[in-house]
Amino acid sequence: MKKNNSIQEWLPFERILKNGIIKLKNNSYIKIIKIYPINFNLKSELEKEAILNSYKIFLKTCDFNFQILIQSKKEDLSKHISNINCQKEKEEKSISEYSNKYIEYIQSLNHQKKSSSKNFYIILKYKNDDKNIKTVDDLAIENLNDKYFKIKDCLSRCGNGVIDINNINDSKNVLFSFLNSRIYLNN
Repeated sequence: MKKNNSIQEWLPFERILKNGIIKLKNNSYIKIIKIYPINFNLKSELEKEAILNSYKIFLKTCDFNFQILIQSKKEDLSKHISNINCQKEKEEKSISEYSNKYIEYIQSLNHQKKSSSKNFYIILKYKNDDKNIKTVDDLAIENLNDKYFKIKDCLSRCGNGVIDINNINDSKNVLFSFLNSRIYLNN
């Protein structure tokens, strides 16, 4: 008889430390950083040049491996449409027609998946084969935090917002969104 494995056995996560760092089953650790990027296209030529120079410094300074993850999420426009419908009832008939056309337009954009938001993350990893768990946890936390501060310093110079995912609940929420991407993409 074939034994069915549980989801917990399949997932690579061992535990989430209180500071949001995730320990994997292979004795490595990961830290998730959320990035709020600037809109490069809205910058002047001089600002663009300064941003690119800062980004070059970022790439030269970060002498470690990291992964950039971009997550697209289809927008839920139901609240927005509901607000328009409520306002529409209070308006004149001619304005109400424009509201209906606007609702059709945004629904068509949403259906075509042109109304999505993007989340940007940087994933840092630490791997150590030392078996002393207390020492390894401390080394991993120190190493990953050093990398985080280096990235934060460099990307902030480019104008980006950098947020540390630094607690258990935030880490769980980000992992849930990674593992349940179909929920976000197919709605």
